[in-house]
Amino acid sequence: MIGTTSSHGPGAPLDENALEALSAELRGPVIRPSDPDYDDARALYNAMIDKHPGAIARCLDVADVAACVDFARENGVLLAIRGGGHNGPGLGSCDGGLVADLSRMRGVRVDPDARTVRVAAGCQWGDVDHATHAFGLATVSGVVSTTGVAGLTLGGGHGYLSRRHGLTIDNLLSADVVLADGSFVRASEDENPDLFWALRGGGGNFGVVTSFLFRLHEVRNVVGGPTLWDIDDAEEVLRWWDGFMAGAPEELSGFFAFLTVPPGPPFPEELHLRMMCGIVWCWSGDEADAEDVFAPVAAFGPPALNGIGTVPYPAIQGAFDALYPKGLQWYWKGDFFRTLSGDAVAAHVEHGTALPTMLSGMHLYPIDGAVQRVGATETAWGHRDVRYSQVIIGVDTDPANADVIRDWARGYHDALHPYSAGAGYLNFMMEEGQEPIAASYGPNYERLRRVKAHYDPGNLFRVNHNIPPAA
Repeated sequence: MIGTTSSHGPGAPLDENALEALSAELRGPVIRPSDPDYDDARALYNAMIDKHPGAIARCLDVADVAACVDFARENGVLLAIRGGGHNGPGLGSCDGGLVADLSRMRGVRVDPDARTVRVAAGCQWGDVDHATHAFGLATVSGVVSTTGVAGLTLGGGHGYLSRRHGLTIDNLLSADVVLADGSFVRASEDENPDLFWALRGGGGNFGVVTSFLFRLHEVRNVVGGPTLWDIDDAEEVLRWWDGFMAGAPEELSGFFAFLTVPPGPPFPEELHLRMMCGIVWCWSGDEADAEDVFAPVAAFGPPALNGIGTVPYPAIQGAFDALYPKGLQWYWKGDFFRTLSGDAVAAHVEHGTALPTMLSGMHLYPIDGAVQRVGATETAWGHRDVRYSQVIIGVDTDPANADVIRDWARGYHDALHPYSAGAGYLNFMMEEGQEPIAASYGPNYERLRRVKAHYDPGNLFRVNHNIPPAA
């Protein structure tokens, strides 16, 4: 199994008397290994990761979170923070220490006049979409609605609306944070601005964010869905898509994918379990303009499947949810790309047409447009000049295939990495060592270390893609 040991460093053993005192202080329950619901509580989204925390505290409010932080600091205990619970490398848990589980903190409050939404840290994006869609509003999130709000945001966040409205962090207005000393602060452009800068892409290194305030945009229905082509056409489709997206209006997103067609609706039976290439589109502009926007798509090919239609925004956000439930085996790798060279396309065709399992795939997300209009040092996310964010996902239901999907993903990544920008998206990393983490922050890494030294000099928050505090 992967992840039963880590580089986070062991903490002190949990003291039962101290744990009893913590339990008495919290509104939420503290789950121990002897409790009947322990195995269910410790189970992670990625079943390839198997960790056994000493206790799991189900936090119900900010006071519970602060108590867990105080407990871990005062007792020298290893502390992991779990938000929506979608983390690939299992960094919402730890072996032997305390997990502060925020997944029951699920409040969402929309202010339609101000066009903002306040989101508690245990929410998943489906919770947010449900609340905001009633007002014809949305903010930038990912492409799977079961993704946790906290993890995606703190890692930067990109999705269907990014070309038009930037990254998720570009729409973050403020965050409420419990710091390593147990104090509670707000981070924004006006309050603790250095902390606010670091939170926008710096991961969970600086404190426990308990709620987020996001800017909203007018988005009710979108025109989108998949277009699929035969796998033998992959090189031609990839080259065409690359050129088309370079001149496409920013209201249009469309990520390229290698995939195996799921054996069920809405896909026609003749395509079931066929390996194909495709593009998943999302037009968030005026619906009246969609026909003209998609005319070049209809003219190219034609595709074996044209699934483009008008749908509510939450529907396209949740389209992959049923395909990827909690408890699968996952291994993923990511990279940024400024261009797609001929050699890169050839490597994609070689590896992307050899998917090892039905659920495995590769996605290339366009992240130009509004994302690039923010300076490289304005937020902790330092790669504002790239066009694409790639994720290679090895996925299967069977633990016996863990080595197969891991080896395929690593081989694919190794073949493409020489053509990349030399770094990848934090949220598409497993536990890969310090060098890739530093590379992911680019020019901002040393400043992040200084901010870390100010807010968490003892590195209490180290069960993450860790940024060590500056000396």
